[in-house]
Amino acid sequence: MALYGAAAAVLSGLEAHQGSLKTLVYGSRFQNVRQLYALVCETQRYSAVLDSVIRSAGLLQAEKKLKPHLAKVLVYELLLGRGLRGGGRWKPVLSRHKARLQAEFARLKVKRCVSRNEDLLESGPGAGQGAKLPRFVRVNTLKTNLEDAVDYLKREGYVYQGRASGLDELRALQGKRFFLDSLLPELLVFPSGTDFHKHPLYQAGHLILQDKASCLPATLLAPPPGSHVIDACAAPGNKTSHLAALLKNQGKIFAFDLDAGRLATMATLLTRAGVSCCEIANKDFLSVSPSDPRYRQVQYILLDPSCSGSGMVSRQLEEPSAGSSSQERLQALAGFQRRALSHALSFPALQRLVYSTCSVCQEENEDVVRDVLQQIEGTFRLVHVLPPWPERGLSTFPEAEHCLRASPETTLTGGFFVAVLERAGGSSGSEPQALAEEPEPNVAPKKKKKRRRRPLTT
Repeated sequence: MALYGAAAAVLSGLEAHQGSLKTLVYGSRFQNVRQLYALVCETQRYSAVLDSVIRSAGLLQAEKKLKPHLAKVLVYELLLGRGLRGGGRWKPVLSRHKARLQAEFARLKVKRCVSRNEDLLESGPGAGQGAKLPRFVRVNTLKTNLEDAVDYLKREGYVYQGRASGLDELRALQGKRFFLDSLLPELLVFPSGTDFHKHPLYQAGHLILQDKASCLPATLLAPPPGSHVIDACAAPGNKTSHLAALLKNQGKIFAFDLDAGRLATMATLLTRAGVSCCEIANKDFLSVSPSDPRYRQVQYILLDPSCSGSGMVSRQLEEPSAGSSSQERLQALAGFQRRALSHALSFPALQRLVYSTCSVCQEENEDVVRDVLQQIEGTFRLVHVLPPWPERGLSTFPEAEHCLRASPETTLTGGFFVAVLERAGGSSGSEPQALAEEPEPNVAPKKKKKRRRRPLTT
């Protein structure tokens, strides 16, 4: 019952705008945060469906002591989850209504002319919010390499299709087929819904579950091994682990974040990923002094500040109002983002910076970059990166097209924004070496039988 009660409390907190899903989950003190997070996300995803079934079955009228959020969680688990494994005193109550709930659920499918549960999302209210995106998986080169990871997956029955040539191939992905991404190295693409959470390569840190757009910041920052890097707002740590992989654990990453709970989770993630070059601090980046001798060699900064999250497909499920943030909230966020970007650009040795958000709002993206560039008067300039990328920045100021945007429609990723700034008079701003054309991994069988190194340790 503890899981269902915690999930209901998080749903109630979301409805009351008491915080984001992650904040509420980590603040719940429920031990298995991943299990709680998944249950709340899935319950929210089917929220309209569950409301319809509960209303049609008259559940809340019959059981007046059953709170709506708890009812929604219990009905999700009964009809769409793994069945009620707990439920305490409410389990026999739901059992009494099980036949009626199942009948109303079946009637809803008939009414909407669908046969699969997932099709209810596409036919009902809010269709399109749960857009099905491919599962992107980054190979963690701190623990394995692309060739060995692909070879291991092939031995498990996955069918490797080589480097993808375009988005149409990714849209058509089904079953156990997978591609190498067309642009980003070490990024594999699987069909939507492919679950790696229990896969041994994921659990051992050889694979990182990370959206393609989220891989752009570290890839475009491209710090060479031995560099000193600041990850200004680091938790939950996927981008930090990506930076460490690019550095080959040679150099130093200074990672800051204000949320102690997320930093604790981040520390676990980095340990599993084999990161040894990172120094974590529970600290506000704005309070970090650019004149501190510890940061005198920092030439690279990744700044991914707090934002509205309006581009995150999962955030639309977690917080239905996230896609329509109030103007007051956007301006407050943009003010913080401008301060953070200006502060980052004041580090004396800085040569290259990536500013990114998981927002689609102009106020947090192009407007922030434009305002700060005007303040620094030519000290830094925007770099035109990744020319093949199909979606560019909004034309709100000169050279805004140098920035990148991402969206489910044009890039099959979450909504995202990336700007790369480089000190004027520095390097040429050419494409990072990490994005140079690479040969596909050699996964063809060898003529001579050799014992191949498996990416998992035994």
